[in-house]
Amino acid sequence: MENKKIVIGSDKSGFTLKEALKEYLVEHGFEVEDVGMQTIEDFQPYYEVAPKVAKKVQSGEFSRGLLCCGTGMGMAIVANKFKGVYAAVVEGSYGAKMAKVINNANVLTMGGWKLAPQEAIDMLERWLNASFAEGFPEDRQEFLKNALEKVKEIEMENFK
Repeated sequence: MENKKIVIGSDKSGFTLKEALKEYLVEHGFEVEDVGMQTIEDFQPYYEVAPKVAKKVQSGEFSRGLLCCGTGMGMAIVANKFKGVYAAVVEGSYGAKMAKVINNANVLTMGGWKLAPQEAIDMLERWLNASFAEGFPEDRQEFLKNALEKVKEIEMENFK
């Protein structure tokens, strides 16, 4: 597992799920920076919260981020507008693990309208405990590393 430091955020629709995930992370020794919302009354739309997490991951201050909104999709769309941020919407445990293993996702997004807290915790654990290209034979690992480099080349062309 990478370092035990993570930046998190949510809008109103993801607030309850974010709070459950934050509690889990703190109980398991993570240093958590919550960039909002802090209370259910502290309204912040997804397009304001996602950049806060994305910028902290982009800068290298945090190697991982977690975002929750209604479906996870809005947060992912916004977070992926930042160079070096690879946000993945996950709706199941296998997908959460593979977001890291195959795509090296550094931001996980989840939907508060779709996921029960225990299900989301399982997904979070699988993502946190996975590593890029793990479990694949050497030739497949090489393919994934080369694919990630190609993605970075595409990113360089489009984030000038």
